[in-house]
Amino acid sequence: MRPLSEEEVLDIAELRLTLISLALKPAHRHLSPDDFDHAYDLAKRITQINNAKDSSEYSRHFWDSIFSKAQRPILREVFRQLEDRMTRYEPLYLKLFPTPETRPRQREVLIEICRKGEITEALRAFKEIYLEVVDRLIDHLKSSEAEDSSSSKPPQSTSRSGDAGAIRRGISLKRPAYSRKSSSVPVFVGST
Repeated sequence: MRPLSEEEVLDIAELRLTLISLALKPAHRHLSPDDFDHAYDLAKRITQINNAKDSSEYSRHFWDSIFSKAQRPILREVFRQLEDRMTRYEPLYLKLFPTPETRPRQREVLIEICRKGEITEALRAFKEIYLEVVDRLIDHLKSSEAEDSSSSKPPQSTSRSGDAGAIRRGISLKRPAYSRKSSSVPVFVGST
Protein backbone atom coordinates (compact mmCIF):
# COMPACT_ATOMS: atom_id res chain seq x y z
CA MET A 1 0.00 0.00 0.00
CA ARG A 2 1.26 3.45 -0.89
CA PRO A 3 2.02 5.84 1.96
CA LEU A 4 -0.40 8.64 2.72
CA SER A 5 0.39 11.73 0.67
CA GLU A 6 -0.37 15.42 0.56
CA GLU A 7 -1.00 15.24 -3.17
CA GLU A 8 -3.60 12.52 -2.82
CA VAL A 9 -5.39 14.42 -0.04
CA LEU A 10 -5.57 17.51 -2.25
CA ASP A 11 -6.68 15.62 -5.34
CA ILE A 12 -9.43 13.87 -3.40
CA ALA A 13 -10.53 17.13 -1.74
CA GLU A 14 -10.76 18.94 -5.07
CA LEU A 15 -12.74 16.13 -6.68
CA ARG A 16 -15.03 15.60 -3.68
CA LEU A 17 -15.97 19.27 -3.53
CA THR A 18 -16.78 19.29 -7.23
CA LEU A 19 -18.91 16.14 -7.02
CA ILE A 20 -20.76 17.34 -3.92
CA SER A 21 -21.54 20.64 -5.63
CA LEU A 22 -22.84 18.77 -8.69
CA ALA A 23 -25.08 16.50 -6.61
CA LEU A 24 -26.46 18.76 -3.92
CA LYS A 25 -29.00 20.85 -5.85
CA PRO A 26 -30.62 17.93 -7.70
CA ALA A 27 -30.59 15.93 -4.47
CA HIS A 28 -32.21 18.78 -2.53
CA ARG A 29 -35.28 18.64 -4.77
CA HIS A 30 -35.85 15.00 -3.77
CA LEU A 31 -34.91 15.08 -0.08
CA SER A 32 -37.89 14.81 2.25
CA PRO A 33 -37.89 16.12 5.83
CA ASP A 34 -37.30 12.51 6.96
CA ASP A 35 -34.31 12.28 4.60
CA PHE A 36 -32.84 15.44 6.12
CA ASP A 37 -33.42 14.04 9.62
CA HIS A 38 -31.74 10.76 8.67
CA ALA A 39 -28.73 12.52 7.08
CA TYR A 40 -28.38 14.82 10.09
CA ASP A 41 -28.54 11.84 12.46
CA LEU A 42 -25.80 10.10 10.45
CA ALA A 43 -23.68 13.27 10.51
CA LYS A 44 -23.97 13.47 14.31
CA ARG A 45 -23.10 9.78 14.67
CA ILE A 46 -20.00 10.19 12.51
CA THR A 47 -18.80 12.92 14.86
CA GLN A 48 -19.21 10.63 17.87
CA ILE A 49 -17.50 7.53 16.44
CA ASN A 50 -13.96 6.73 17.59
CA ASN A 51 -13.38 3.77 15.27
CA ALA A 52 -11.98 4.37 11.76
CA LYS A 53 -13.89 1.49 10.16
CA ASP A 54 -17.24 2.53 11.61
CA SER A 55 -16.61 6.17 10.79
CA SER A 56 -15.91 5.30 7.16
CA GLU A 57 -19.03 3.14 6.98
CA TYR A 58 -21.31 5.85 8.41
CA SER A 59 -19.72 8.41 6.12
CA ARG A 60 -20.53 6.18 3.14
CA HIS A 61 -24.17 5.95 4.29
CA PHE A 62 -24.33 9.72 4.80
CA TRP A 63 -23.09 10.52 1.30
CA ASP A 64 -25.18 7.74 -0.26
CA SER A 65 -28.27 9.33 1.26
CA ILE A 66 -27.50 12.52 -0.67
CA PHE A 67 -26.05 11.13 -3.89
CA SER A 68 -28.88 8.61 -4.31
CA LYS A 69 -31.42 11.44 -4.20
CA ALA A 70 -29.47 13.36 -6.86
CA GLN A 71 -30.32 10.56 -9.27
CA ARG A 72 -26.91 10.93 -10.94
CA PRO A 73 -25.45 7.39 -10.86
CA ILE A 74 -22.07 8.28 -12.36
CA LEU A 75 -21.49 11.00 -9.76
CA ARG A 76 -22.43 8.53 -7.04
CA GLU A 77 -20.07 5.87 -8.41
CA VAL A 78 -17.11 8.24 -8.70
CA PHE A 79 -17.77 9.65 -5.23
CA ARG A 80 -17.82 6.12 -3.78
CA GLN A 81 -14.42 5.46 -5.35
CA LEU A 82 -13.07 8.60 -3.68
CA GLU A 83 -14.60 7.55 -0.37
CA ASP A 84 -12.86 4.19 -0.70
CA ARG A 85 -9.54 5.99 -1.13
CA MET A 86 -10.30 8.29 1.81
CA THR A 87 -10.69 5.36 4.20
CA ARG A 88 -6.87 5.23 4.34
CA TYR A 89 -6.89 8.67 5.96
CA GLU A 90 -9.57 7.96 8.56
CA PRO A 91 -7.13 6.79 11.29
CA LEU A 92 -5.09 9.97 10.78
CA TYR A 93 -8.26 12.07 10.95
CA LEU A 94 -9.19 10.44 14.26
CA LYS A 95 -5.66 11.03 15.53
CA LEU A 96 -5.81 14.74 14.65
CA PHE A 97 -9.34 15.13 16.03
CA PRO A 98 -9.31 12.61 18.91
CA THR A 99 -12.54 13.52 20.66
CA PRO A 100 -16.05 14.27 19.42
CA GLU A 101 -15.73 17.78 20.85
CA THR A 102 -12.70 18.56 18.67
CA ARG A 103 -14.09 17.15 15.43
CA PRO A 104 -15.32 19.44 12.68
CA ARG A 105 -19.02 19.29 11.96
CA GLN A 106 -19.04 20.05 8.24
CA ARG A 107 -21.70 17.44 7.43
CA GLU A 108 -24.05 18.71 10.13
CA VAL A 109 -23.61 22.28 8.90
CA LEU A 110 -24.25 21.18 5.32
CA ILE A 111 -27.54 19.53 6.27
CA GLU A 112 -28.67 22.35 8.61
CA ILE A 113 -28.28 25.00 5.92
CA CYS A 114 -29.41 22.82 3.02
CA ARG A 115 -32.62 22.02 4.90
CA LYS A 116 -33.46 25.74 4.66
CA GLY A 117 -33.04 25.59 0.88
CA GLU A 118 -29.86 27.68 0.87
CA ILE A 119 -27.76 25.39 -1.33
CA THR A 120 -25.02 27.89 -2.22
CA GLU A 121 -24.56 28.88 1.41
CA ALA A 122 -24.57 25.22 2.51
CA LEU A 123 -21.81 24.42 0.02
CA ARG A 124 -19.79 27.46 1.06
CA ALA A 125 -20.00 26.59 4.76
CA PHE A 126 -19.20 22.92 4.12
CA LYS A 127 -16.24 23.82 1.90
CA GLU A 128 -14.80 26.23 4.47
CA ILE A 129 -14.84 23.65 7.27
CA TYR A 130 -13.78 20.78 5.02
CA LEU A 131 -10.76 22.67 3.73
CA GLU A 132 -9.67 23.42 7.30
CA VAL A 133 -9.63 19.64 7.84
CA VAL A 134 -7.65 19.19 4.62
CA ASP A 135 -5.15 21.81 5.81
CA ARG A 136 -4.69 19.93 9.09
CA LEU A 137 -4.17 16.61 7.32
CA ILE A 138 -1.62 18.15 4.95
CA ASP A 139 0.22 19.96 7.75
CA HIS A 140 0.52 16.70 9.64
CA LEU A 141 1.71 14.80 6.58
CA LYS A 142 4.28 17.51 5.82
CA SER A 143 5.61 17.50 9.38
CA SER A 144 5.79 13.70 9.36
CA GLU A 145 7.60 13.79 6.01
CA ALA A 146 10.01 16.43 7.32
CA GLU A 147 10.77 14.31 10.39
CA ASP A 148 11.32 11.23 8.25
CA SER A 149 13.51 13.01 5.72
CA SER A 150 15.65 14.76 8.33
CA SER A 151 16.45 11.48 10.01
CA SER A 152 16.95 9.23 6.98
CA LYS A 153 17.41 11.04 3.67
CA PRO A 154 17.95 14.45 2.08
CA PRO A 155 14.93 16.79 2.19
CA GLN A 156 12.50 16.55 -0.69
CA SER A 157 10.77 19.47 -2.30
CA THR A 158 7.17 19.99 -1.32
CA SER A 159 5.91 22.40 -3.91
CA ARG A 160 2.24 22.18 -2.98
CA SER A 161 2.22 24.21 0.23
CA GLY A 162 -0.95 26.17 0.80
CA ASP A 163 -2.88 24.09 -1.72
CA ALA A 164 -6.07 23.87 0.30
CA GLY A 165 -5.99 27.66 0.31
CA ALA A 166 -5.78 27.55 -3.48
CA ILE A 167 -8.82 25.28 -3.60
CA ARG A 168 -10.57 27.67 -1.21
CA ARG A 169 -9.95 30.51 -3.68
CA GLY A 170 -11.20 28.37 -6.56
CA ILE A 171 -7.81 27.91 -8.21
CA SER A 172 -7.05 24.60 -9.82
CA LEU A 173 -3.83 23.04 -8.61
CA LYS A 174 -3.04 21.30 -11.88
CA ARG A 175 -3.76 21.97 -15.49
CA PRO A 176 -5.72 19.22 -17.14
CA ALA A 177 -3.80 17.36 -19.82
CA TYR A 178 -6.59 18.08 -22.31
CA SER A 179 -6.58 21.86 -21.99
CA ARG A 180 -4.09 24.69 -22.28
CA LYS A 181 -6.27 27.04 -20.30
CA SER A 182 -6.14 27.13 -16.53
CA SER A 183 -9.18 25.77 -14.81
CA SER A 184 -10.78 26.34 -11.47
CA VAL A 185 -12.63 24.16 -9.03
CA PRO A 186 -16.23 24.70 -10.04
CA VAL A 187 -19.02 24.91 -7.55
CA PHE A 188 -22.07 24.05 -9.62
CA VAL A 189 -25.31 25.04 -8.05
CA GLY A 190 -27.28 25.71 -11.22
CA SER A 191 -29.77 23.28 -12.64
CA THR A 192 -28.40 19.98 -13.85
